[in-house]
Amino acid sequence: MKKSVFTLIIILFAKSIFAQSIEKFPVSENWLEEIESLAPSSARVKATVKKIMVFSQHTGFYHWTIPHNDEMLKILAKKSGAFEITIARDIDSFDKKNLKKYDAVILNNSNPSGPKRDLFSDLLEQNSSLDTNTITKLAAQYENNLMEYVAKGGGLMIMHGAITVQNNSIKFSEMVGGSFDYHPKQQEMHLKEVNPEHPLVQAFNGEGFTHIDEPYFFKNAYFDYNFKPLLYIEADKLEGVKNEVENNIIYVSWIKRHGKGRVFYSSPSHNPQSMNAELLQFFLDGMQYVVGDLHCDDSPMGS
Repeated sequence: MKKSVFTLIIILFAKSIFAQSIEKFPVSENWLEEIESLAPSSARVKATVKKIMVFSQHTGFYHWTIPHNDEMLKILAKKSGAFEITIARDIDSFDKKNLKKYDAVILNNSNPSGPKRDLFSDLLEQNSSLDTNTITKLAAQYENNLMEYVAKGGGLMIMHGAITVQNNSIKFSEMVGGSFDYHPKQQEMHLKEVNPEHPLVQAFNGEGFTHIDEPYFFKNAYFDYNFKPLLYIEADKLEGVKNEVENNIIYVSWIKRHGKGRVFYSSPSHNPQSMNAELLQFFLDGMQYVVGDLHCDDSPMGS
């Protein structure tokens, strides 16, 4: 079957799913078997097994793909033999001693509530009886713990909505490459490679990726372009764009260095039914990048 036909089938299937309630798309055995069949059988780079903590807790908007992502990441890890995955949900996971156990952290749609947009503060408020001043200090400490962890060589992969984890923190925005601004409605879009020759996008074979998703727009450090962009969408192809977009380009995935560590952000994908073999390979390659196994050009745009 030609790829274009296969892509059309996926889009039509996705549209039919969106018309149903999310309860009708659970983490089923059929879905798990499909992901297992699509997942790469090996990693691009052979290396020692790396340990990754996947943080899958939220306090704000619940992305219903969180449990799907947990299972997808476990399948990628097991089938490739490249990683050991630990799913975490407690704020104590960001203690310095605990972070040292892992080669990388994945933030899985860890959305905080608004308008404060501070996941660490939210979790402390929900799970402790501490006073406001103590919560403020501890939340700042957890944020610093994660930033220091990356600066000293840890990896950080951010999936879709998790870019909002500390959305009002400028220093966190500088580390991850930007902050969330807004998104129009879910719609069909075609993502394109910035440079089809870059190792991190070779999964798409120069043809990009068409799916239904939320087109994310960004603010704060995003406009410093202190990252190496991987994928983009064209603003004039979207509905609901609020403001004029420079060069008509919205970067929706990138990599960057932070100190000795590496960061990989992917806005795709909000929806588990969008996952195909190319996207799974993209995620696996991104995981290998953040742990330091897959070496590639990650110089920022302005360098």
